[in-house]
Amino acid sequence: MHAFMHVHPCYGCYHTIPFFNMSTIFYKMSVKIVEIQTNLVYNMLIIIQVDKREEYGCMINDIAKKVKANVAKVIVGKDEIIDLILTCVIAKGHVLLEDVPGTGKTVMAKSLSKSIDCSFKRIQFTPDLLPSDVTGLSVFNQKELSFEFKEGAVFASVVLADEINRATPRTQSSLLECMEERQVTVDGNTRKLPEPFIVVATQNPVEIQGTFALPEAQLDRFMMRLKMGYTDTNDSIGILKRFLSDDPLAELSPVASAQDILDAQDEIKNIHVSDAILAYIIDICERTRKLEQVTLGVSPRGSLALLRACQAYAAIQGRDYVIPDDVKTLAVPVLAHRVIVRGAYGRTDKSEEAIQEVLRQAAVPTESGER
Repeated sequence: MHAFMHVHPCYGCYHTIPFFNMSTIFYKMSVKIVEIQTNLVYNMLIIIQVDKREEYGCMINDIAKKVKANVAKVIVGKDEIIDLILTCVIAKGHVLLEDVPGTGKTVMAKSLSKSIDCSFKRIQFTPDLLPSDVTGLSVFNQKELSFEFKEGAVFASVVLADEINRATPRTQSSLLECMEERQVTVDGNTRKLPEPFIVVATQNPVEIQGTFALPEAQLDRFMMRLKMGYTDTNDSIGILKRFLSDDPLAELSPVASAQDILDAQDEIKNIHVSDAILAYIIDICERTRKLEQVTLGVSPRGSLALLRACQAYAAIQGRDYVIPDDVKTLAVPVLAHRVIVRGAYGRTDKSEEAIQEVLRQAAVPTESGER
């Protein structure tokens, strides 16, 4: 007996295949059976919906591989950090790089910007920096007898906010609207920022003199807070050899266009997240609000950030679905900076320990969807 498989016109073209090949086709095409119709014993009409999520994951994975390999020409031994930064980029998030001086925070941001063919601007945050230096201001043109808007440094696709905690809270707050709504409002006029728009901020957690701690509202705008960390002995030797006679950063050229990033950002919504994974994310976030030592838990914005980060991370790994390990990997970098631990304000290690405790408590979903 032969059967005929017809792809529904809403989902694709028609195909006819022998019955015994159907299981192979289903497996390779990741199809979903929508309806089965039978006509006596002569044939079987199987209407299927072709699931293209796998194609989306492969496309994003290809872009991420190219950018990662390009950044790795400059940054040695930090593949995991590069993956997490690319996760933020594709998930439309912003990154806060926090570590001691000389660990490559600024070089990492520059390498990322040079790997993507889009506009880049650097803002060196200082105590005398004004909000108008960041967002822009209206200047009176005496010849035209009218005001003209002069764009600030934030009007770029990739913005490096170097040593962000050295600026006053007044100047820091100028980034709130930019980071959340991707727009700038000056003198009652709202202007959209370029797309894609990514803020990569750096700060030094060691020095306290002359710095202003970022408020919780500002920290919550960052999708992740990451630490570069020191390299091991072999990687340190590799850095010396790489910069011995050349400057790889100066020779770096773009490997992805701005449109590539926009396409990837648009496609991650197709990465599948099961109900069990959604419940797992919410369980983790809710448990942060119930810990005795925590005075401020994760907000709904934090749970949404974790969801988007998981979708982007899964796609970067070449998958079209999210697994529990994605949530575990991203929970600390996405959630820790949103948590305040009683008596340990500004102690990143204590907030990270709180998230680790929550991960130990939360039940992990299984393949069957049970928890």
